[in-house]
Amino acid sequence: MPTRLACIAFDADRPRLVADFWAELLGWTVTLDRPDEVDIAAPDADGPELALAFLPTVRAKTGKNRLHLDLATRSLDHQHTQVDRALALGARRVDIGQGAVPWTVLADPEGNEFCVLEPREEYVDTGALAAIVVDTRDPTRLAEFWSVATGWPLAYRGTRLTGLRAPTGLGSWLEFVHTPEAGSGYTRLHLDLAAFPTDDRAAEVARLHTAGATTIGKDTPTPGYDTDLILADPEDNEFRLRPPARFWTNA
Repeated sequence: MPTRLACIAFDADRPRLVADFWAELLGWTVTLDRPDEVDIAAPDADGPELALAFLPTVRAKTGKNRLHLDLATRSLDHQHTQVDRALALGARRVDIGQGAVPWTVLADPEGNEFCVLEPREEYVDTGALAAIVVDTRDPTRLAEFWSVATGWPLAYRGTRLTGLRAPTGLGSWLEFVHTPEAGSGYTRLHLDLAAFPTDDRAAEVARLHTAGATTIGKDTPTPGYDTDLILADPEDNEFRLRPPARFWTNA
């Protein structure tokens, strides 16, 4: 059985501050509040199972993140309202070279870029979070790896954009966008996986290696839990494989 996509993790200087920003903006609620992690998730039981996790870090943000979030809107008025709400909560407008586009590019209180999209038919049923977007030099290759890692099937593929969605058909899309200057290595936002409780973690690591991942090392141990493993995908984007107990109990 594949590992599952546990969360989108934000490395943050002030995890609770950034978590509160995103909870207010998305209309989500805090589900875990510990010194080493703050999680938020959609309150609707029929919504996405994916959480946003905010983790303390001492590593500085350098340049544009290679992963960002796209927010859905229902109308142009709703888009304007969401932009105004984000700015009131502490976001700011940023120019990343987007030019004249119908969406608005903002950054959260710690500089993490995100987009408030104009209304789009493909995102009418996603909830507040339309898509998790990853910059990549090869959208299809990287999407194929993450399909193996998450168990999410490829819903569409192309030279510029390839997308995955959970088998349930609920929640946000996971999209890979062709970006010639996409970097590698550390970025403040990353995808975190967790093995299922009944699975062999070592076997899952081997399966990820076969798909193209490499192991970088282990994270700082958290009392009461097995250590997170730090891996990298085929384009050297870091991610973590979390122990099942930590993900499934959230205790």
